[in-house]
Amino acid sequence: MSQVADGQRLFVGGSWVEPDGGHYAVVDPATEETIGWAPEASRDQVHAACAAAREAFGPWSRTSPEERAAVLGRAADIIASRFAPYAELAQAETGATTGTARAMQVGVGVARFRRYARVEPAEWAIPPQINEAGPMGKAAVMGALAVRQPVGVVTCITSYNNPWANPAGKIAPALAMGNTVVVKPAPQDPLSVYRMAQALEAAGAPPGVMNVVTGRSVEVGEAAVASPDVDMVSFTGSTAVGQRIAEVCGRDMKRQLMELGGKGAAVVFDDADVGSAVAGIGTTFSFYSGQICTAPTRVLAQRGVYDRLVEQLAAYAHRLKVGDPREPDTVVGPVISAAHRERVESYVELGRKEGAVVVTGGRRPSLERGFHIAPTLLADCTNDMRVAREEIFGPVVTVIPFEEEEEGIALANDSDYGLIDYVWSGDVARAFRVARQLRAGGVGVNTVGRNMEAPFGGFKKSGVGRDVGSYALHAYSEVQAIVWPG
Repeated sequence: MSQVADGQRLFVGGSWVEPDGGHYAVVDPATEETIGWAPEASRDQVHAACAAAREAFGPWSRTSPEERAAVLGRAADIIASRFAPYAELAQAETGATTGTARAMQVGVGVARFRRYARVEPAEWAIPPQINEAGPMGKAAVMGALAVRQPVGVVTCITSYNNPWANPAGKIAPALAMGNTVVVKPAPQDPLSVYRMAQALEAAGAPPGVMNVVTGRSVEVGEAAVASPDVDMVSFTGSTAVGQRIAEVCGRDMKRQLMELGGKGAAVVFDDADVGSAVAGIGTTFSFYSGQICTAPTRVLAQRGVYDRLVEQLAAYAHRLKVGDPREPDTVVGPVISAAHRERVESYVELGRKEGAVVVTGGRRPSLERGFHIAPTLLADCTNDMRVAREEIFGPVVTVIPFEEEEEGIALANDSDYGLIDYVWSGDVARAFRVARQLRAGGVGVNTVGRNMEAPFGGFKKSGVGRDVGSYALHAYSEVQAIVWPG
């Protein structure tokens, strides 16, 4: 499968530009074969992309919300018309199963473009207020209006686990608000983002409204953050990288939206529906092969259900087929790279040394090719183990026992992360009581499902800010107050 033709050049100011740094191979994690070549931008080319976005910002921000929505809607239609080849590309870049590549990658990408093709109010009237100490020493009635204005130029740095949904969730709301963007996708799977750029170009987005720069060097990302033409950085990735970006942004007071790491606690009480809990927790093994920050990777099981939960999770993991993601019965595909596989395996070995029991998995499947890891369950863990505290980002689940409700809550909150936690209990009142005490940006009660209009983001080191639904429009805007005498 060749995806070379239109992934070899950068997209800067509406032109397809030859990269100064040559090209690098994009590898299919399932076959270990090169499926395309991505351009390596220079620092000057990144700065040129940021300058192009700055030049385009004024005219684009002055277009009407309806005009911008029309561009996004046409882009969604174009992507949808090329759904099959784009899903094949996403699968080749990420090693995702066919269902995931179609529904959760390209499918969600299309849905997000369509969502932000809906025009929403950007102005709100504020009730008039009597100002007792007016400018002439007289009482005056003051009217006010709150207006959402675009931030300006937004650098979007996206994660490798979903090259469609994650970039679309940044690009579409940013453009809908009248911002312009410079997109720096993850180096492992950048080709899909170029297809997004093509769709927006064909949909009538003016030159410079969307720019794409790629590269494996740290220099590319740093230049896209530090450029004086950039007003905001939207980043999805590791906490360590997010902290570095925040330091750079802080020097110029650039706005930030950060979706960082997670170590989701799944608190399972004695009265829980164990089958439902197992199915939800089991998504850590199957969904993106555990390469997802929202995964319920840290299970806190009340003592009365602990043995049964461990037994059923082990059986569930053992049943999952690991292999070629293009085969219809494969549930667990590869992780993104050989280096990442080694990292995940090192955590499993660390868990053994720390005293965890490897109930199932913990070995490399006997497959001829692909960066595969067997779904792995680590039991008898404690919350001070590194495997229970650090984000592994693979198909590995740790299980920790607890006795009483208060202990379960305390263990869940004893984490540097706070993205999404989960509660399973047959007592709905207790589940909601516990949910409100968890220090996480989101809590799933008896589910790992999400409402795609609910705010998304994390507490603590899991991030800064909220997006999704209308909250994304808020994230990519500044609030301006206009006041007048009534």
